[in-house]
Amino acid sequence: MTIEGSFSITQWDEDTLSERAEGIKVSQASIKQVYSGDMSGESNVEFLMSYQSQMSAQFTGFETFVGVINGLRGTVTFQHKGKFESGVARSDFESIKDSATGELVGKTLRGSFTSGESGKADYTLEVDDA
Repeated sequence: MTIEGSFSITQWDEDTLSERAEGIKVSQASIKQVYSGDMSGESNVEFLMSYQSQMSAQFTGFETFVGVINGLRGTVTFQHKGKFESGVARSDFESIKDSATGELVGKTLRGSFTSGESGKADYTLEVDDA
């Protein structure tokens, strides 16, 4: 079953871990988000990002979501793999096995998001019984 909606970034704290010339750097971001749509609730995200320039980066990280997904209440942790190019961030993400609680236990969740610079993103999510 595919569900969809959007989320908004409510807080973004980013620290540079190392930096070289021409905007090449590695940074760590702590992010808070609020979801609406078939997935409603809040999440905390930790991303490690490798910038190849100010307008291009690869990122990976973990997101802990608390709320309701398609009527099922609980928490789940997602692992992300994404990229940022020309002002647009995209990521594929998947639930970490055995990370879900509540009514989300036993579900496999896979999705993606696309975001612009406005701090709002659209997501789609596949929900399957494990």
